[in-house]
Amino acid sequence: MDFELTEEQKIIQDTAAKFAKRELEPVAAELDQTKNRELLKANLKKLAELGFMGLNVDPDYGGTGAGTVAFSLAMTELGRACASTTVTTSVTNMVAEVIQVVGTEEQKQKYIPPLCNGEYPAGSFALTETSAGSDPAAMKATAVLDGDHWVLNGSKIFISSGEYAGVFVAWAVTDKQVRKGKGISAFLVEPSFPGFNVGKDETKMGQNASSTNEIIFDNCLVPRENLLGKLNDGFRIAVAELAGGRIGIGSMALGIGLAAMDFATSYAKDRIQFDVPIAQHQAIQWMIADNYTRLEGARLLLLRAAFLKDQKKYYAKEASMAKVYATEAANRACYDAIQILGGYGYTRDFPVERLARDVRVTTIYEGTSEIQRLIIAREILRGN
Repeated sequence: MDFELTEEQKIIQDTAAKFAKRELEPVAAELDQTKNRELLKANLKKLAELGFMGLNVDPDYGGTGAGTVAFSLAMTELGRACASTTVTTSVTNMVAEVIQVVGTEEQKQKYIPPLCNGEYPAGSFALTETSAGSDPAAMKATAVLDGDHWVLNGSKIFISSGEYAGVFVAWAVTDKQVRKGKGISAFLVEPSFPGFNVGKDETKMGQNASSTNEIIFDNCLVPRENLLGKLNDGFRIAVAELAGGRIGIGSMALGIGLAAMDFATSYAKDRIQFDVPIAQHQAIQWMIADNYTRLEGARLLLLRAAFLKDQKKYYAKEASMAKVYATEAANRACYDAIQILGGYGYTRDFPVERLARDVRVTTIYEGTSEIQRLIIAREILRGN
């Protein structure tokens, strides 16, 4: 197996690393504390100008066309610096990609270029509901065709970039008579559509600069032509895109874990206890060795899933494996980084405290660790 990156992939990885170090890392703590949306959006615009909002999107629609491996590499490097910016970038990429995969030519021409060039600060998925989280087929939001418009009613929760996304992929039940999950459709919804309302911004543990909102559809009028994909095929679309999104979230988590361990390792070389740097103590060395080993394993799993996707091969099991392993390894890395710093790690004077808060949700969104294990077991038992 050839593990060598292509020249294009190396350039994208290096560009992401330099941008993260120069633009994101210096303001990450400020964004965490102030939720400065304008600063966040300014950096998102810069990322769009560099081509990072459509890494797996055809250049004909304004994308970079570099593929999923390049996407994974970029999310890891950005994740080292600012999770709030990275998760927004990851989701925006996936929104552009799903429109490219199942949208009409008119939908592609209308919505993908603004996502890729930064005219839209972000794209967003509106899937989760209060009674439909890990079980999205249980959603209650409805869409009824009335003349030239679909009328959407219901609400969504935990919607990333709800305050400033330029377009939403929203799911709703369009046929209540068929069995669960079979009567769901997807729609392209603009925030300017009548009846579209943005609810409260959640007060979160981490990733504070990224808005997470409730979205309310109150007789929201969506043009008939904004049905995304086939009628009643929305659940399949959601499942397919969640698999791709897991590569992005896992890659971001890897970056967060690496940042935490890099800082902790550097600290351990300078911190003196018992007359020597603590890095000379076996207890610290084992934490360093174990965490970097787990993170390197996560990197390989992520790149394997990304490679399969680029080869247009089935990759759902591999994406779930990569996501659960990477996010849990990153959580452990951040926990151990705090332990290595001791009391200092628990303060906001050092970045590992923020990194630990930012990484926690990665085992929850885009499918919890428990759901990933169910998917992996199901695929194995099927013989895949």
